[in-house]
Amino acid sequence: MLLKDRVAIVTGAAVGMGKGTALKFAEEGCEVAIVDINLEAAEATAEETAGLGTKGFALKCDVTDIDQVKTTVDQVIDRCGKVDILMNNVGAMSETPPVEDITEQEWDQAYQLNLKSGFFFSKYAVPVMKKRKYGKIINLSSIGAVQPPHHVAHYNSAKSAMIGFTLDLASSLAGFGINVNTILPGPVRTEFYNRYTKTMTDGEKDDFFNAIGKKVPLQRIGMPEDIANAALFLASGMSSFITGQVLYVAGGLPLLTSIPSGE
Repeated sequence: MLLKDRVAIVTGAAVGMGKGTALKFAEEGCEVAIVDINLEAAEATAEETAGLGTKGFALKCDVTDIDQVKTTVDQVIDRCGKVDILMNNVGAMSETPPVEDITEQEWDQAYQLNLKSGFFFSKYAVPVMKKRKYGKIINLSSIGAVQPPHHVAHYNSAKSAMIGFTLDLASSLAGFGINVNTILPGPVRTEFYNRYTKTMTDGEKDDFFNAIGKKVPLQRIGMPEDIANAALFLASGMSSFITGQVLYVAGGLPLLTSIPSGE
């Protein structure tokens, strides 16, 4: 098992990419704190880990509230004695208004959820990692940070800032044996698209996601497992000499500008 006896915090782990990663980590022997504002869904994910390598546990937390974040990290330390892996996965994009229609409140909310939450968890997890001279921090950015599929200035700029945050942490924490990297997912079939698909039939949803996949050089939409596999690599000893890197998990976006014929 690649993560045997490790302890991880994964934020936004009740559904989607966070859930996929939590399950993958548990399968590899990691004790996972499944952190989410939706406790019921987080507990359901924890139950799914029961038949895997290690059973996870659910913690309710509003990741934009610094006091709740501190309490959450303290709970993990009290229970497990350490934090080996922090995956700042949580994030969301609600609407896609032009910049002139974004309110100050909407701008601040996007930054609080998609960027500030990562700062909060790092603030309280890093001291524990420093003491043990070991840690893996994985930050979730987005392909929108470098090649916006939609013009969503608040979300895309927050995700771009996450790259800068990653690079700074990687430099400042390298001497403590802490690796810090960021994943840029491309389009992934998750609840992220619910605002478009909630009234669709299953067949219509398949058509919707297949159409998105056709815009990807590898000709398919990503799945949570694709992100989980990348996160596992970065969380394990396989990436011990890798830090400060931006890993595109996007089916060829944005590096490939044309779709190969396959011939």
